[in-house]
Amino acid sequence: MPPVNANATNTIALWPGTLASTGAYRRALSWKQLRSLAPLIVITFFGSLIGAFLLLHTPQTTFMKMVPWLLFGATVLFSFGGRITAWIRQHHPSHGPGRATIVGITFLQLCVAIYIGYFGAGVGIIMLALLAIMGMEDIHAMNGMKTLLATCGNGVAVVMFISAHAVFWPQALLMVFGAILGGYGGAYFAQKANPRFLRYIIIGIGSFMTAYFFWKVYVAG
Repeated sequence: MPPVNANATNTIALWPGTLASTGAYRRALSWKQLRSLAPLIVITFFGSLIGAFLLLHTPQTTFMKMVPWLLFGATVLFSFGGRITAWIRQHHPSHGPGRATIVGITFLQLCVAIYIGYFGAGVGIIMLALLAIMGMEDIHAMNGMKTLLATCGNGVAVVMFISAHAVFWPQALLMVFGAILGGYGGAYFAQKANPRFLRYIIIGIGSFMTAYFFWKVYVAG
């Protein structure tokens, strides 16, 4: 199918899975965390709306060439997330990240949200990196917040793609059942894993996806 339709169909198929994952992480998220990260949730809705609009009206070629670089940067950033967090706490021992840091992260989340609506591959590891910079250390809470943000962003994109009749429904419905089972099951078992081991897995997945997209975009063409 055409690339834009393939991406729209994939978003529709995977969205129920991310929604199920959010439900599985409900115990890892506190109301205090949700309130403190409310600006990111709001900006995610807005950014994803822009991204979905761009996908439906522009070619993907230029953006696809950016994907491996975004994944590479996010993987490196997440790998050193602990050191970045320590630096932030050293400079803001009582109040966490300063106002300028929060504003910068909110702007970056806007870019990430546009990316969610436009393409979305590997976006989770980018958000994990941003949450690490904000000072979050609990990998389960980070995964829960990341999944919630992805669910919000993709929910906006889903509405846009359905309205534009860009979805191939037979393929989407076939994939959606597996996405729900995998989304909930993956989140459930991830919370039982050792946090350090899970962090290594995330870095490994990010490295693999980076290498794959470099090959896909610049070698295989």
